[in-house]
Order: sequence, then structure tokens, then C-alpha cells
Amino acid sequence: MIGGSLAVRRLGLGTGGLVGAGYWGPRHDDPRHAVALLRRAVERGVTLIDTADNYGPGIAEELVARALYPYRDGLVIATKGGVVRTGPDGWHIAGRPEELRAMCEASLRRLRTDTIDLYQLHRLDPEVPMADQLGALLELQQAGKIRHIGLDSIGAAELARAQELAPIASVQNRYNLLDRASEDVLELCERGGTAFLPWFPLGNGALTGEAGEVIAAVAAGHGATTGQIALAWLLHRSPVLLPTPGTGSPAHLDENLDAVRIALTEGEMARLDAVVEGPDVRTR
Repeated sequence: MIGGSLAVRRLGLGTGGLVGAGYWGPRHDDPRHAVALLRRAVERGVTLIDTADNYGPGIAEELVARALYPYRDGLVIATKGGVVRTGPDGWHIAGRPEELRAMCEASLRRLRTDTIDLYQLHRLDPEVPMADQLGALLELQQAGKIRHIGLDSIGAAELARAQELAPIASVQNRYNLLDRASEDVLELCERGGTAFLPWFPLGNGALTGEAGEVIAAVAAGHGATTGQIALAWLLHRSPVLLPTPGTGSPAHLDENLDAVRIALTEGEMARLDAVVEGPDVRTR
């Protein structure tokens, strides 16, 4: 549940995998590949599509609209603003109110909608008071342009302060089996019933080494892949966790979605809980 009103299935789809390396340009020369994957995800029951204005930039949102508009009832579209991409892996934060308003309006046009279900601030701008940034989003919410407000890459203290300024429906932080630096944020989300959309839920290719061996052993017991076990761990870890793994591969999409069928035992959860490595510092 997002914001107390948007019911979604536990596994969604992130759209970062539909654009090129460094989140720049298209992944495929033929956009029909991405369109087919988005439609397949919805056909398989996905009800949460997570995108961002700077994926491409603009490309991912346009693909979502091309594939899924008009949006069926119950399909939740989440996007993000507040970051300007300047090249592959190059970006800067832009959180002035006038910038956020313009970004939201552009996302509305690309997504072909009058209201965005969940609009997440991709990064807090350290040069702009939090109250001004959230104030802009509150104005957009009051104008009916967004339904719910979310925050990306936020600390626990920042989240607590933000919750005093605006109704925060979601948090999108890095969190996975091997990187639990946002454990305090997760606990705060659990107390308030705030949705937590973990990014890099599969560890971004880091499920290797000794930790990988433990995960592989659990996976073997279920006839599953290590990636499926990583997703299953998140689903068992907390009811507020809503993973949205991204991919550009139909086969990988099916593999990810099938993770919802895996029932981990208490013993397996204990083994996996004990597997923690140092965080990878890459960002998205």
C-alpha cells in the first residue's frame, strides 16, 4: 500500500533498465522491445511502474506512456524529479521550487496524464530549504497534479523532519540483502506505514564471494537463482518493502516476478540475515 490508498502488488518494475548505459539514451534502437517488456510486466500482474524523468533523459517516461497509455485501473505510475542528467552517469541536483514545478509538468506531458500517482523527489537539494522543496510538491498535490509525495535517498533524521512538513507516502533508498545501511530508515517507515521502494534490490551484481555462496546454497534448495532469493528475502524482510527491479530482458523479468512464489523458512532467513558485506558506493 502506498499512501494508504494505492494498493500495489509487492513486486513492481523499475524502468532504468529500459535506457542506455549510465541512464543515457535508449537501450534498444527499436523501442518496440521496451514497449513489449512493459506490456508483459502488466500482463503478469505488475501494478507499480517506477520511472524517472532523467532516465534517458525523458525516454523512460515516454516509453511507459507509449506502452501503457491509457492506463488500466489499478496501475500505479511513479516517477521522480529533482535531478538533471547531463550525460552518461553525469547529473546534478535541481531542487528550486520553480525547477520542480517545471519538471513535474514535463513528466505529466510525457506520461500523458493529468495526475501522477506518486511523485518522488530524486534527491534533496542541499542548497534549497527542505520546506521550500516539499512546499512545491505540496502545491502540486493541492493542484491535483500529483497524488502522493515520496523521497529518494533520504536519511532517517531527514525523513522524520520531512514528515513534519508534508505527508510522505514513500521512500526510495538503496537497500538489499548485502547493503542495509538504510536499516534505520526502514524501521521508521515500518512505524509509520510508509512504503519503502529499495533501489538496486538485487545488489547491482554484488551477490558474489562468500556471501554469494550462502545465497547460492539457499537458492539451490528452492531450485531458484540467487537473484530470486535476494528478492524473496526483501519480500520476507518487511511488509513495507516494495522492490521494483529493473531489466530490459523478458526472461529476466519473468525470473524476477517468479520470486514472489518462494517461501523462505525461518532458518533460511536467519542464514541470509547473517550475510552482510560492505556497501557498493555506486549510485543511480
